[in-house]
Amino acid sequence: MKNFDTLSEAISDLQANGYTYDFNLKPECLECASLKIEIHPEDFKVDKTYRFEGMSSTDDNSVLYAISAKNGIKGLLVDAYGVYAENISEAMRKKLR
Repeated sequence: MKNFDTLSEAISDLQANGYTYDFNLKPECLECASLKIEIHPEDFKVDKTYRFEGMSSTDDNSVLYAISAKNGIKGLLVDAYGVYAENISEAMRKKLR
């Protein structure tokens, strides 16, 4: 797995490798707004996870997930550390560990 210095560097590389859609985290699923679809935990896998920690503040911490859905869609989810931890289902939490 590649190492990246910045979140934007990782996003650019993954987009160049086919992870072209943006996912939003919902309590029970991932949403792809551009395709107007929802993808439930049993229908996707996390291919890669990258963690980024801010040098000056813990508020700058984030996680980038490269995700593949069973229907062939590949995209990215960016999550701030712990921001969504209490707002998602147990199935989603297990999937995004």
